[in-house]
Amino acid sequence: MRVLVIGGAGYIGSHVVKALLNDREEKHEVTVFDNLSSGLRENLFKEAAFIEGDILDYDVLKKAMEGQDALIHLAAFKAAGESMIYPEKYSVNNITGTLNILNAACETGVKYFVFSSSAATYGEPAYLPIDEEHPKKPTNYYGFTKLEIERFLGWYDRLKGIKYAALRYFNAAGYDPEGVVCGLEKNPANLLPVVMETAVGMRPEVKVFGNDYDTPDGTGVRDYVHVTDLADAHVKSLHYIVRHQESLAVNLGSENGISVDEMIKATRKITGQPVQSVYVERRAGDPAKLVASSKKAKELLNWHPRYSDVDTLVKTTWDAYCKNKR
Repeated sequence: MRVLVIGGAGYIGSHVVKALLNDREEKHEVTVFDNLSSGLRENLFKEAAFIEGDILDYDVLKKAMEGQDALIHLAAFKAAGESMIYPEKYSVNNITGTLNILNAACETGVKYFVFSSSAATYGEPAYLPIDEEHPKKPTNYYGFTKLEIERFLGWYDRLKGIKYAALRYFNAAGYDPEGVVCGLEKNPANLLPVVMETAVGMRPEVKVFGNDYDTPDGTGVRDYVHVTDLADAHVKSLHYIVRHQESLAVNLGSENGISVDEMIKATRKITGQPVQSVYVERRAGDPAKLVASSKKAKELLNWHPRYSDVDTLVKTTWDAYCKNKR
């Protein structure tokens, strides 16, 4: 199958490309489409073609899509806090950019679309674990854009026959266990990269936002899913929509919560570094605990996370940081 990976030079995208190239069920011809604003040339594979382009450049995008059977879209902006300050930036890239992708797919006859969605579509948890039927009330503009894109996908399925998989990630973390993909994210804001930057001396300390939550150690608990497990789900979901000719939306999480303090302690143990941390006030809107139900992905896709335990998350990330430090 000929697959266009939009955003394939990025953190998650490069792991998805690797999974496609190593797919044991089907051989793929993979092309990466990326503007390299956050993606890295070092994340590209010689076995995959590369087109440098932007999803806002419709003509270039359309040309890249010609002859493709399927596409995987990972080119959205993703900083929730930033989206509340610059909603116009997120409107243009996430919404207008995705409509460009959908319209180009219609023009070029691409019928299969795997979309990098987010647990941010759910908002504050009404119950745990969060399943796919949970109310969708995003609390940030980023989550709103992801939910709107899912709605667009539903309409394009009904009107144009484009079959899609909307994959609602929880907290992506970790790096390729084989060490092939190790390009570090630019300006990371998520917990584990911040902890790693502290471990290697790029930051003086980790700020822990709140230690008085109703959790075992008082710090916030989140569901972390290893990026290699996420990549596997992209390949499995592509197989699903092609074979069953039906769309789906599924959660991707480990179903196990890891607290902020647990992550820091595991990093100290595995790296041997002190990793200074300091407790500061809670951030507005941060729930005490977020944990996924991934039952649907397990049943429909036979997807089972293999690398999402805390030690593997930390060890693979530390290996990537050490390789870059050298």
